[in-house]
Amino acid sequence: MAIPENKEALQKAILTHYKKLKVTLSEIKEEDAWRFELPGHAKGTLMSIHNLIAYLTGWGQLVLKWNRKKDKNEEFEWPETGYKWNELGKLAQKFYKDYASCDYWALKEKLDETVQNILQLIESKSNEELYEVLWYGKWTLGRMIQFNTSSPYQNARTRIRKWQKEKKLI
Repeated sequence: MAIPENKEALQKAILTHYKKLKVTLSEIKEEDAWRFELPGHAKGTLMSIHNLIAYLTGWGQLVLKWNRKKDKNEEFEWPETGYKWNELGKLAQKFYKDYASCDYWALKEKLDETVQNILQLIESKSNEELYEVLWYGKWTLGRMIQFNTSSPYQNARTRIRKWQKEKKLI
């Protein structure tokens, strides 16, 4: 699928990749979701499928936070308070900790809710607001959303499918 260049394409990309990811996640047994067998987001680390869902949820929540703050003209740190862009592995670890107490099913529901809120955000914006105005540095809002939703959903599904094949679960 091509990189979305307008509102409709962004919505379609998110829905397409998330739908496929949800199907893949539905195949995972809860006890398997806690195995630390996937390559982690920081070099040389392993993560669980639960961690991966926490990561996706954390980034989705950041997208929503960035938008709320920008809409209110409030100051905030990119990408997150206390983290720099070259510390994304540490930020991933924060997301894992943020959702560590969530059971697998509750975390999947939190991700569903986050995706729905992002889709509502997109729906509330015009194509101009999403793709014709720079929003952060050289990036538009639509591109920042895509970087943190549809692309990671596709990547997460690929990681899980590879793991499933290695473990002969599919």
